[in-house]
Amino acid sequence: MDSSFIFPWKLLFLCIFVAEVTVGHTRYSIPEEVKQGTVVGNLAKDLGLVVSELYRRKLRITSEAGKQYFSVDLGKGELVVSDRIDREELCGQRPSCLLPLELVIDNPLQLHRVEIEIRDTNDNSPSFLTKEKLLKIAELVNPGARFPLESAQDPDVGTNSVRSYLISKNDNFKLTVKNHKDGRKIPELVLEKPLDREKLPVHDLILTAVDGGDPVRSGTSEIKVIVLDNNDNAPQFDRQVYEANISEKATPGTEILQVKATDADEGLNGEIEYFFAEQTTDQILSLFDIEPSTGYIVVKDILDHETNSLHRFDIIARDKGNPKMDGHCSVEIKIVDINDNVPEIIVTSLTTPVPEDSAIGTVIALISAKDPDSGDNGKVTLTVSSKYPFKLNPSVSNHYSLVTNGPLDREKNGHYNVKISATDSGKPPLSSEKIILVELLDVNDNPPVFFQSSYVVYVKENHPPGKILYSVSASDLDFGENAKISYSILNSKVQDVSASSYVYINSDNGSIYSMHSFDYEKLKVFQIQVQAKDQGSPSLSSNATVHVFILDQNDNAPAVIYPSSAALGSLSHQRMPRSAKAGHLVTKVTAVDADSGNNAWISYKLAEATDASLFTVNLYTGEVRTKRAVSEQDDSSQRLLIEIRDDGEPVQSSTVTVSILLEDGLHEPILDLRQKATEPSKKTGRITLYLILSLASVSVLSLLTFLILAVKCIRSSRGSGSCCMRRTDCDDYKNPNRNLQIQLNTDGPIKYVEVLGGDMLSQSQSFRSCMSPMSEYSDFTLIKPSSTTDFKEVISVLDASLPDSTWTFESQQVTNIATTRHQSTITLTKVRPSPLTLPNPWNKQRGPFQCFVKSSELGGFLVE
Repeated sequence: MDSSFIFPWKLLFLCIFVAEVTVGHTRYSIPEEVKQGTVVGNLAKDLGLVVSELYRRKLRITSEAGKQYFSVDLGKGELVVSDRIDREELCGQRPSCLLPLELVIDNPLQLHRVEIEIRDTNDNSPSFLTKEKLLKIAELVNPGARFPLESAQDPDVGTNSVRSYLISKNDNFKLTVKNHKDGRKIPELVLEKPLDREKLPVHDLILTAVDGGDPVRSGTSEIKVIVLDNNDNAPQFDRQVYEANISEKATPGTEILQVKATDADEGLNGEIEYFFAEQTTDQILSLFDIEPSTGYIVVKDILDHETNSLHRFDIIARDKGNPKMDGHCSVEIKIVDINDNVPEIIVTSLTTPVPEDSAIGTVIALISAKDPDSGDNGKVTLTVSSKYPFKLNPSVSNHYSLVTNGPLDREKNGHYNVKISATDSGKPPLSSEKIILVELLDVNDNPPVFFQSSYVVYVKENHPPGKILYSVSASDLDFGENAKISYSILNSKVQDVSASSYVYINSDNGSIYSMHSFDYEKLKVFQIQVQAKDQGSPSLSSNATVHVFILDQNDNAPAVIYPSSAALGSLSHQRMPRSAKAGHLVTKVTAVDADSGNNAWISYKLAEATDASLFTVNLYTGEVRTKRAVSEQDDSSQRLLIEIRDDGEPVQSSTVTVSILLEDGLHEPILDLRQKATEPSKKTGRITLYLILSLASVSVLSLLTFLILAVKCIRSSRGSGSCCMRRTDCDDYKNPNRNLQIQLNTDGPIKYVEVLGGDMLSQSQSFRSCMSPMSEYSDFTLIKPSSTTDFKEVISVLDASLPDSTWTFESQQVTNIATTRHQSTITLTKVRPSPLTLPNPWNKQRGPFQCFVKSSELGGFLVE
């Protein structure tokens, strides 16, 4: 019989959507089997979100069901159905069916929990597992006997499940419904009138199950009752329902319980065997077994509380009579949970890489935990190792947010393997771990650093342009563009010219090249500022100083100052009396070398002579003296070729020719010279006049200088063995020495002193600079003659730069009787010096007491 003829179907079906906001999450309610595209609710409105920002903030949903049944319309902020929803497939027979969703929004990161309640609709009809049931009843069974029938199954729940049963019209049976304590309704066939096999051996009945839905649905099963003779007592169980608890770790063969029935009959009619009822499901038959003779129910396969925690089935007790009689009972077995499931860690959302300058509390990831066990066995706690700068903040429903808990530094740790541990509350507890890789995004927080703050470079003069001088290098702890370094020279001046005109730096590798050749005589040392700058935003930089020292090369030959060949042509004419004895000073050759150090140390040598036995030349002073007394046999005209050599490599040299006239009287050589020489021109006479005036002025200036210094020395140090002018006396000294300049040069951390003399041809002077034996560094560098200065200014400069020093000056006047020339010697002594660091190329010699002498008269440098 079709149930549609018994219960009318309604034509209209109304779907009501209800949204309710609970603490920590939002709930919506919809019926199952709604059409795709149906709007569940407006998330933007219910959660207070701005619809225009949903796309930018990347709103997305995840479902624990493993399948996406819903989607979000980002243009309207509405939650819509995207797939077919079958409540019975999702929740089975559970009275409440909730489908949890997680709503994740970025920028800033937010997590919302949304629960969708799936309401049951009457979309399933009641059904019986067996469409035809065979029931054998003895004809001697008394009225009132009850025969349990198979319960109908309806996947729907609540009012949509089975509500009542009906039996087709007949004369012998009626139908009653027994309400089980678990809510099930069990139909029973009750015998009202005795059966008479001879009248009707078979009764065909229709059992109809009706649900309470709207519209009503129904299902039917055919019952065939066969009337038997004799054996009029059916087995009776001592209980209608048997209950037992069994651990899910029980092994196959474990006895669970024993059912027991009795039969009042005797013989075969009273012998009982136990069987599972015909409607028993395959799942029950796979998990349990029953011993037919004893009624013991045993475990047949592995039990799992998480799959099904409660099993219900029926047992039949059947005798061996003819006809056979059955008795029925129900069995309920509860599976006791054990802690056999390891907690599972689920990363819902992860933001990586993370900027290393992220503030404390920045959300890195959203994490949840799941354990299929129940009770304390399913309670999970998440922890993170304290050695990482991260912590877990608990959220709703076993959700946590992983946030920063300290400063991050990519240069120390480029990434973190954050270990998350999940532990349940079971006994013993089970735990699991998950590694989350958190990478750090570099921020330009480290400037480039040079390997040295100051560089010293030595380069020889006259080197070819374009030569590499040095390569500076800097490193940057950052990464990528933030660590890409470019080099440049800061705008600075060298001799009032931009440093970039002297050197060029390769911006990629820091190699410094010369722009042109250097001349030591013009430029001895200079410094440049090099900058290393990264490509970060904003960019960072650091500076280093490069000191470039020009090394002298022997590229200047000695220049003869006296005797001047320009005055009297190519020869220098000297006169000496024939009465001169051995050692007589005939003349003195003076030369200077524009180079410095060994390259400027000059020596004199007699290369050729009319009579080599008569004259000798001092190797260092250039004085020409007689080796013996002049005899009458010696020629009256002697010619000497003197070679002047420096000590450089390669050696540079020059020569001068000296003509000596031997005369008996002072006027005779001049007369002879005039007789031999051609008539001098006006130009030669003018040069001679200039020479005489120059020599006279030098002599007068030297004498005045000596007298002034002598007076000052006598006033300041009476009775002392030396003539000194102290620092305090310098304030009273008003007359400048216009042929001496002492200059302290400071180039960064490198300091050196220059003592500068006057013009080469100005006058015959000697300046000696000496350092005290107390000095730790006893080298002074004396540079070629330059402009003049005042002694007072010189002392002030030295005192300001070297405050722990006391300086004295000694002046000596020496008169050469033979040449009627004066030699002034000024000694500069450093009594208490502070350490003065000089570059190695200038430290040619070291000793307890060292003096460099530069003399326009002697020519070159001497070391005493």
